[in-house]
Amino acid sequence: MAVSRQSAGGKPRDQGGVRFPKWLWPSFAAPGLVWLVLLFLVPLYAVLSLAMGTLDPIFFTPVPEWSPLRWNPQVFSEIFAQSELRVVMLRTFTYIGLAGALSLLIGYPVAYYISRHGGRFKTLLLVLLIAPFWISYLMRMLAWVNLLQDDGYVNRILMFVGLLDQPRSWLAGEPLTVILGLVYGYVPFLILPLFAALDRIDRSLLEAARDLGASPFRAFARVTLPLSKQGILAGSAIILLPMFGDYYTTDLLSNVPRTSMFGNQIYFFIHSGSGGNKGAALVLVLMAVVSLLMFYYLYTVSKGTKEARA
Repeated sequence: MAVSRQSAGGKPRDQGGVRFPKWLWPSFAAPGLVWLVLLFLVPLYAVLSLAMGTLDPIFFTPVPEWSPLRWNPQVFSEIFAQSELRVVMLRTFTYIGLAGALSLLIGYPVAYYISRHGGRFKTLLLVLLIAPFWISYLMRMLAWVNLLQDDGYVNRILMFVGLLDQPRSWLAGEPLTVILGLVYGYVPFLILPLFAALDRIDRSLLEAARDLGASPFRAFARVTLPLSKQGILAGSAIILLPMFGDYYTTDLLSNVPRTSMFGNQIYFFIHSGSGGNKGAALVLVLMAVVSLLMFYYLYTVSKGTKEARA
């Protein structure tokens, strides 16, 4: 027999003859809180101290300022005053927006097919989706480098079918190459949450829509798509957030300034002699942007949960 943990007065009730103290259940969160403090809050404070610190007058290396009372936020005004960084930020949003939209166009039909028409092959198809995770992301990008070289299979096939007259330099600063590389690297992370959301939809709802005269397309637009919204948001958050900090995809598939993204600028400043404070400041700016996206996702999920309960 299920018994509530607390009585109306807030005191713990007996559960199976055992009386639990109030501090027992919150104590389960203690390891996670300690983990967050050590591996998130402490490094975050170090990044803040470095970003708003000073430069060594002799060696011009960044010196962190550990006292918040002496923090100097001037570095942020210097960053936003640079037109080049504004262009890089706009380019990053453009690349990620296109990569996210293309990932959704590719991933949604795949997840829909597996959930609705996979049948006895559903497990096999899911294994094939997870298979890329067994290989290092770096190795998969290096395989793309081999395919996209001037004498690679991509140019050979395009020339064989007559779409190209001569080899195209796909690795010489092509925005399309960077966008497709992002899609290839992250689309499996989008398909799995979409599949989970689509697989949970009750088939009787679709049958009811058909009984009421809805066409297959109308049933999809009015029933399937709205009910899979949480899966779309979850999958989009999973792939878009790490894309903002991605720098190795651009380095491997382009490595020219005209396709550099926000993560590349962070990497450049951190590894430069006197740009460590600017790199730390860019980390904070990127963190703010990503946090806005995450808060929107959490707000949407919370709102959808409340509507479902109502």
